Formats: sequence, C-alpha cells, structure tokens
Amino acid sequence: MSRLATEFQRLYAAGSEGSVRSFVLDVGRPSDWELLGTVWRGVQLDLSLPAPGIAIAGENSYQLWFSLGHGCSPDEARTFFDGLKSRYLNGVAASRIRCLTEPPAVPAEVKEGQWSAFVAPDLAPVFVEATWLDIPPGVEGQADLLKTLKSITPQEWAAAMGQLAPAPQDLALTTASPGPQVSAATSSYSPATRFTDPRAFLLQVMNDATVPMALRIEAARALMLGMEKR
Repeated sequence: MSRLATEFQRLYAAGSEGSVRSFVLDVGRPSDWELLGTVWRGVQLDLSLPAPGIAIAGENSYQLWFSLGHGCSPDEARTFFDGLKSRYLNGVAASRIRCLTEPPAVPAEVKEGQWSAFVAPDLAPVFVEATWLDIPPGVEGQADLLKTLKSITPQEWAAAMGQLAPAPQDLALTTASPGPQVSAATSSYSPATRFTDPRAFLLQVMNDATVPMALRIEAARALMLGMEKR
C-alpha cells in the first residue's frame, strides 16, 4: 500500500456497521474559497475541531474533508452538516452545497484534463478560477498533506455537537408527534447495564443509534458542559 493510500485509509476509511467515519462538505457552483474558508476557520476557532482537509473537487467547487476517530450515525452526520450550514452558510443556495458521507476518490480525474486534489490552506485561493489541476498531483505531496491532518476525537465531537445541535425547543415540532418507541429489546441498554463513569454513559448514549435523537443531543450538551467546567 502506498503512503498516500495509508494516510487516506487512516483518515477516511469507511465506518463499521453502517456508521459514518468521514464526510465531505462540498460548496461551489461557482467556486468560492472565501465562503468555504470561513467554514474552515470557524470549525477550528468556534468549535475547537482539528483542521479539516481541503480539496479542489475537479469541478467548480471546494471541499472540506472531516475525519472522525470513531464513527457516528447517519443522523448525527446530518445534524452536523445542518449545523454547519445554519451557522456558516446561511443564505447560500441549497444547490451550491453538497454533503457527502461517502467521500469520493481524491486525487482523481473528474473530467478529461481536470484532476481533483488535496491542497494546502495557503494555496486554496489560487484555484478559485479553476478548482482542478491539469495534470495528476504528486502522490508524495498528497500524502504529506494528509499526514498533517488529525481525526476528531469523541470529546471534540461531543463538544461540537453540543454547539451545533438544535436546542430542545427547536425539536418540538419533530418530537411532538408520537413515533415508534425504542424497546428494551432493541436498545443497547437494559436495567442490568451499570456505569461507574458518567462520562462513559453519556458518550454511549450519544453514539447509540437506537436512542431518540433528542436524548442523544442532550447527552452531547451535557458532555460539553462537563468539559467546560474542568
């Protein structure tokens, strides 16, 4: 396996059992690094997340690549994307935004003579007129860019979700109508389950796809508050 393939696998390998371990925020049509650059800076300064990877998509868009140390559910990924759009891309036409939970191959020839590639932050603005390379990027250079990136830890994810998830009152319309209830048989919890660490309990609630989303969001908020009090 090449060094590039190893780094790509480390960051963006598929999650296990339907979980999402990596996702891509694609914004363009037309391409606008100033717009997506705001998101790139914001997730680091506001949400304290590691810098996501930056890619030119091979067409008229830029991409931010996020990597999770542990997988999340598709619902959590949607909540994350929705939070980013609400916070940083409010007013941007929906047709300009793509949220991908199955990352495409990069680098790749997207169109004839148009290659996608990962790029360094200081070079991203250079490609605003043409978000692609005319020739394949150097494999070693691509590996070097990925080597500097880090995955989001469970603690960082919990804190970010606590800020991005809608407040409980905003969920009233979606939770007011009775829906299918989670039974003890389908949940990973039972009266016999015992936790001696409250944080471990909250993390398991947050990551359990069988738990109602409103409760998982509350668990994320509680984790964030606990981290702030340290």
